[in-house]
Amino acid sequence: MNLYQIPELNELIQLSARHSELYKTHTLTTIPHRDQDFPVFALSLGSQDREAPTYVLVGGIHGLERIGSRVILAYLESLAQRCRWSLSLQAQLKEIRIIAIPIVNPVGMMLGRRSNGHGVDLMRNAPIQSKEALPFFGGQRIGSFLPFYRGRKNAPMEAELLGINTFLQKEVFTSKTVILVDVHSGFGGVDRVWFPYARSRQPYPKLAEASALLQNFELAYPNHPYHIEPQSKSYCTHGDFWDYLFEQFQINNAGAPKTLLTLTLEMGSWLWVKKNPLQMLSFLGAFDPIKPHRKKRVLRRHFSFLDFLRESVHSYQSWTALNPESREATLERARLRWYTEPVQALSP
Repeated sequence: MNLYQIPELNELIQLSARHSELYKTHTLTTIPHRDQDFPVFALSLGSQDREAPTYVLVGGIHGLERIGSRVILAYLESLAQRCRWSLSLQAQLKEIRIIAIPIVNPVGMMLGRRSNGHGVDLMRNAPIQSKEALPFFGGQRIGSFLPFYRGRKNAPMEAELLGINTFLQKEVFTSKTVILVDVHSGFGGVDRVWFPYARSRQPYPKLAEASALLQNFELAYPNHPYHIEPQSKSYCTHGDFWDYLFEQFQINNAGAPKTLLTLTLEMGSWLWVKKNPLQMLSFLGAFDPIKPHRKKRVLRRHFSFLDFLRESVHSYQSWTALNPESREATLERARLRWYTEPVQALSP
């Protein structure tokens, strides 16, 4: 039964009901719009131990980018089907937790726009101010009638982010290790994997861990399709929610040997437009593949990377427990690849 004018939200509800023995459903908040309330759901499975390493998948922060939500929904369905027969996956889920928030911005998705119902860009809305000189798309406070609106200065974060923030602080800040991947589309003609910071071109404190993790991926999948880099190599922004969450995690776990690594999977939609220019006649066509066969290809294209991150959460010590020599070598590789200034002085 279709309860909402959002196919992805209806699919999420149906998936949760279909696999209710596996997935626990959490309502993080509800967003009122006109005469209807729109829920923001999270699904969780695996260990009930809140200290267990945790894998978080997030999509639909920008309402135009529906394909990100669809990738996560397809992956959740795949996990559910594999859980029926895969003894190794069943054993792994006893030791890790998986949390998915496939649709952060349901009203924006229903309206077919990047922002939420208040005209606020949720990835420019956190109380984080960049010190870099930023272009217009880095975030603006002129008004919601223009894109990339950050919201009013000193106002609370939007309800969608407040709900997610409360939930994640409760559910994952006690974890030993957390990998969070946020799935987007719309930037460039190649798929990118970004790691923090978005607000600064300076290296961030978990550069060694990020570099070690992503080197593991490149060695295991040498023919992968991704351009891997700090987000700041493409652009910086104000108000990045994942920068804010990382800061809160560091404050809450000061001195503890814990890691929160937030990654962005940015699917390059310009490639879809190049192959099918007619889809630009639709506003959504700039962000989603329109042809059914391309949509199917995208839905399966990223499973290897998502599975790699799940395996890496389970094997977190292989990239977080670096001895001093390995840390120094890893930071030197990262400097040569992504930065011009030495990074050896970074604290772990």
